[in-house]
Amino acid sequence: MRRYSEAIWILVGMFPVVPAWAQEQQRQPPPEFRSGYALPPLNAPMPRAEVFTVVDLLVLLAVLSLTAWFLLGARSRAGVRVLAVFSLLYFGFYRLGCVCSIGAVQNVALALVEPGYVLPWSVGLFFLLPLVFALFFGRVFCAAACPLGALQDLVLIRSRRLPAFLEQGLSLIPYLYLGAGLLMAATGTSFLFCQYDPFVGFFRFGGPATVMAFGAALLLLSTVVGRPFCRFLCPYGVLLRACSGVARWRVRIAPSACVQCHLCADACPFGAIRPVTPNADLEPRPVGRRRLAVLILLLPLLVIGFSALGHLASPALARQNRVIALAERVWLEEQGQLWQTTEASEGFWNSGRPPAELYREALAVRRRFGIGATLLGGWFGLVVGGRLILLAMRRRRTEYEADPGACLSCARCYAACPVRGEVSISLPHRVTGETGVTWSR
Repeated sequence: MRRYSEAIWILVGMFPVVPAWAQEQQRQPPPEFRSGYALPPLNAPMPRAEVFTVVDLLVLLAVLSLTAWFLLGARSRAGVRVLAVFSLLYFGFYRLGCVCSIGAVQNVALALVEPGYVLPWSVGLFFLLPLVFALFFGRVFCAAACPLGALQDLVLIRSRRLPAFLEQGLSLIPYLYLGAGLLMAATGTSFLFCQYDPFVGFFRFGGPATVMAFGAALLLLSTVVGRPFCRFLCPYGVLLRACSGVARWRVRIAPSACVQCHLCADACPFGAIRPVTPNADLEPRPVGRRRLAVLILLLPLLVIGFSALGHLASPALARQNRVIALAERVWLEEQGQLWQTTEASEGFWNSGRPPAELYREALAVRRRFGIGATLLGGWFGLVVGGRLILLAMRRRRTEYEADPGACLSCARCYAACPVRGEVSISLPHRVTGETGVTWSR
């Protein structure tokens, strides 16, 4: 295994990142200008031939498969780290962070509501493949295939635990971010996840100053907090968490072999391993049942209340859409309240389109925002109420357990477990060996 890892490290080190990046940026020759115009630097990848798109998908499939094998069969933390470095170089610096599975969520949302938009087959597969693997093997995409997660994991020095209340509160943000991104994509406003990707600027050696500063702050935080973007911001992680919860093969703590040393829980930088619950921490059952009943009755009120807030916020959200912003500008100019035109409004007046046509289009978008913002509010109310109910359902744990949704399959617990033995894979009708931390069904 050591020779195999060293060979992979050599191949990764020879990977031609910088020349390939330069070739991608300058695939088409720039036009010649006689006016002294300076061509601005490109910060986005150029379109690729279909054959290279197939290569990207094959690489993603290979990385996901190898990651599952390193975790399920070899139980190798070193192998996972090698694949993470490779993904960072290939999907990050070589492919400039595009196409990524996180951004593909927006393409899927737009394709579902806009008949005129055709979802590229490659984008659809980038969206589906990690979810399919999560259904069988847990969050192997997060373990090594995602360049954003790999970048954070490689800079981690020593993870610090956040207070429980803070971690629970921050973990709600990805659900709201997912809903907001879907709303903006479905209304044709913007691709929010791509626009505010904190690390893509590092992959492309340039980007908006505010986003780059945010990414630098996240990287600095990642040195002491395990993957803050993945745990408290990533919208795709919401879908992966749901799929990994029913994974057939995933990490488990073998009860008969566990010595309850707490080393695996200490080694996990994401707090994914739940320790034994002391009896003193459990309240009387009647008290817990009453609180649970109150929260269940409160759930519809939370959904209705947040839905109303979302509907009230829909006009402000709708103004982010270019059609609505242009319609408001044109109307003010038509009423004589604004005398100076902008580039967008001047282009509209020069197009010869009647303002009434623009107003009808803006009204249709505004109605879509009204429905979408209401659903967004209801979604967030459902998430908040559901989280409160889950927190109220406290139960006694007599053994250590790995939370399949929170586990990012980093394999650190394998190295920390003092119980050694043969590789253990628990199948439906057959168990071969047993160690403290194992992959099982």
